[in-house]
Amino acid sequence: MKERNSFTGNIGFVLAAAGSAVGLGNIWRFPYLAAKDGGGLFIVIYIVLALTFGFTLLTTEIAIGRKTKQSPLTAYKELCKKWKFLGIIACLVPIIIMPYYCAIGGWVLKYLVTFITGNGLLAASDNYFTGFISLELEPIIFMVLFLAMVAFVVIKGVNKGIESFSKLVMPLLLILVIFIAGYSLTLSYTDGSITRTGLDGLKILCIPSFEGLTIKQFFSVLMDAMGQLFYSLSVAMGILIAYGSYVSDDANLPKSINQIELFDTGVAFLAGVMIIPAVYTFMGAEGMSSSGPGLMFVILPKVFASMGSTGQVIGTLFFAMVLFAALTSAVSVMEAIVSSFIDAFHLERKKASIIETIIGILAGILVCLGYNKLYVEIPLPNGSVGQILDIMDYISNNIFMPIVAIGTCFLIGWVLKPKVIIDEVEKSGCVMGRKQLYIVMIRFIAPILLIILFLKSIGILTII
Repeated sequence: MKERNSFTGNIGFVLAAAGSAVGLGNIWRFPYLAAKDGGGLFIVIYIVLALTFGFTLLTTEIAIGRKTKQSPLTAYKELCKKWKFLGIIACLVPIIIMPYYCAIGGWVLKYLVTFITGNGLLAASDNYFTGFISLELEPIIFMVLFLAMVAFVVIKGVNKGIESFSKLVMPLLLILVIFIAGYSLTLSYTDGSITRTGLDGLKILCIPSFEGLTIKQFFSVLMDAMGQLFYSLSVAMGILIAYGSYVSDDANLPKSINQIELFDTGVAFLAGVMIIPAVYTFMGAEGMSSSGPGLMFVILPKVFASMGSTGQVIGTLFFAMVLFAALTSAVSVMEAIVSSFIDAFHLERKKASIIETIIGILAGILVCLGYNKLYVEIPLPNGSVGQILDIMDYISNNIFMPIVAIGTCFLIGWVLKPKVIIDEVEKSGCVMGRKQLYIVMIRFIAPILLIILFLKSIGILTII
């Protein structure tokens, strides 16, 4: 049997896993939810969930990967043959996500090129974004360019590709996030007789608002925070199982998991500090009602345009940072697929990567055409109306990912028992902190919360 690649050190694994967690969801969804859900109240709940719910799912998947030394497609079968179906679903998640994530990555690349070439004001004009994605050829070109960068890293392997890339890009991303967040706090804008500042926006983000808070609203904030954390941490996508399989047996897993938690939560909060003060300063409270592509590609370019000549520089740095975040996440998504192809079908890495690149390009073209030639409006169970990208996102995020997470909780919590994971974590002589918490979470609390989230996301539970 060919020896499996592994990360050369703890820092490489932590940066790769953190890079997977720090993606577009942190940047375009966390700030919106924090502003919508009472600022500091949302953040406090998010941090508590990160230390309990997030810790449980992170620990489980990384330990499964290290124990089996397998990718998601084959790891569950290695644990228990009757549960191999869970590995198939876990592998389908990144396969579905990859094409539309690369399409969005292409949009980010387009905006970075727009700002680098000095056309930031053009990006702020009405209908610029819809005009771009409605084109037939240009979005496909940028999608292919983004996917090519991702494939280049994955083809080079775990050490020379993913680890080296993460060690280079993640510090750059962190520096840019901190710089832009700091700059946002210095902003000031006078609208008539009203002056708004970045520090006013920071108060909205950080100070808890309990005004008119009911039990139902609190539960809604809890579900928003859990949903954000669930998708942000890259759990139930097979990614952490794949990365865990590259971790050496003598690595300090508890320390690594703590660092990944800290990194993800810290960057999510800094994304809020980057965006909310800037949007509030120039657009007021009503400007903070957008999330997703609308926030990043429509609202923020207008904010940068309001900054004058400085906005051109800040916009360029911002989209460079977003590109880094998108690339690190996309690399991890592709690696989950490629490692599954390697383990299940005994392919060489280069061949497996080329196959997935071709699949990604073909499916990515369909996603891009979903905004022009193949435009559809399909009602989704959660009440929204979606195009091809939204439908793929809904299937992967709202159906398959919760099923994988719930199944994993039952497999580890009740079939194999939590001791399997605890023994794996402590294998190198490290003591697993929060051990009793882990047992209670994996057996009872996490599956209940996940089932509620699942029922809400598919439109069955509508009272929250």
